[in-house]
Amino acid sequence: MKNLQEKYEPVIGLEVHAQMLTASKAFCGCSTKFGGEPNTNVCPVCLGMPGTLPVLNANLVEFILRMGLATGCAVPHRSVFARKNYFYPDLPKGYQISQYEAPICVNGAVEIDREDGSRKRVGITRIHMEEDAGKSIHDADVDTLVDVNRCGVPLIEIVSEPDLRTPGEAHAYLTRIRQLLTYLGICDGNMEEGSLRCDANVSVRPAGEKRLGTKTEVKNMNSFRNVERALAYEINRQIQLIEDGGRVVQETLLWDAGQNAAYPMRSKEEAHDYRYFPDPDLVPVVVDEAWLARARASLPELPAARRDRFVGELGLPRYDADVLTAEKETADYFESVVGVLNRLGLRSAAENSKVSSNWVMTDVLRVMDGKTGAPVSAERLGTLIGMIQDGTVSGTAARQLFEKLCSDPGDPRGLVAMLGLAQVSDTSAIEQAVDEVLNLNAAQVEKYLGGNEKIFGFFVGETMRRMKGKGNPKLINDMMREKLSRKRG
Repeated sequence: MKNLQEKYEPVIGLEVHAQMLTASKAFCGCSTKFGGEPNTNVCPVCLGMPGTLPVLNANLVEFILRMGLATGCAVPHRSVFARKNYFYPDLPKGYQISQYEAPICVNGAVEIDREDGSRKRVGITRIHMEEDAGKSIHDADVDTLVDVNRCGVPLIEIVSEPDLRTPGEAHAYLTRIRQLLTYLGICDGNMEEGSLRCDANVSVRPAGEKRLGTKTEVKNMNSFRNVERALAYEINRQIQLIEDGGRVVQETLLWDAGQNAAYPMRSKEEAHDYRYFPDPDLVPVVVDEAWLARARASLPELPAARRDRFVGELGLPRYDADVLTAEKETADYFESVVGVLNRLGLRSAAENSKVSSNWVMTDVLRVMDGKTGAPVSAERLGTLIGMIQDGTVSGTAARQLFEKLCSDPGDPRGLVAMLGLAQVSDTSAIEQAVDEVLNLNAAQVEKYLGGNEKIFGFFVGETMRRMKGKGNPKLINDMMREKLSRKRG
């Protein structure tokens, strides 16, 4: 199959639907809160009752402007809402309010990191506003149930150019889009709850061919991993179909993660199938320069700029900066820890940045393991690291203390005393332990004096063991070198 994949080039475009973090729906005052009792967050407006009129949620416009500006889109002065007409049980109005001919954001792009380490620009055709439909729940006992709570929930749809060529690139693009949405504070990016959804358009063509092949659309992918798996499946299916003398049919497919396969849902619709026309109940959205300026001023530091600052100003390796800026929450936490250490003033700003990075990447993220919220506040972690820097605790003891801090809200310095983790810097106690180690390991001392200096770490480790990990490592190292130097004479 590998040779066949080299013979064909996949062409992938993604349509990402992101639910906005507004308190109320797109065109009425109903709550957008997830998880309510079915059919409770509804009103005549979002149900499309006769005689009702929608009123645009201004926050929806504010949020989409932020995303448009963050992706370098042009923002036309005037955009128009349209009715997208289709029949489905969970769409009580019989149409969905969306945008078609005149979207609010056009012609943007994002940069992604490719699998080979290079960067690639992926074009964004448009970003437009629309409302969500309801949810059909298929139950074997009672056929289909409908929950219309989601009707009218505000969405933005981000439509990429067909610039993606591999499932890995699609994953990287989705990661970048989610990262921007969460940094901007306009979407929580939760695919499992449906606040971030993706449909993929995919086709294949002979390598070197410029014309696009017949595309299919794959739906029902509820994780980035499933997007990758679904694309790989559909690319392989199309290639094999063509090689066997068949032809690809334009259709919509549903991804079944359990079966690791996609199944036909319906023939693929074209725009004319939806009979789009301007919504007569909603006036055009007019965005003037003053509104754009306010939206631009509301933008936070974006992920790429923050990553570059971590490398350029804080002196972090690129890998560290990538990990720390992947989630805004992690980047904010890291900078707070650095701030605590800089206030203590025990080390240089560069040293504080690197040691904070090490602790956040190894210890904090390990405990979080995909969960939200750091297990230890930035102030307490900074205090802990500061105690290593001022010699209060050893690195080994600090790890023990960190585990305790994850479950105990006590003050770090108080816990050191309570747990007996204070580092021993008493030179007489350290000298006694060093002498004992050297006296008990005469053979190893002879090897060291004979030129095997790698064995030095053994002496330090044995001394730390005798002092139950509480000895000051610097004092132990210095005293051990001095004692061995005297023996060498």
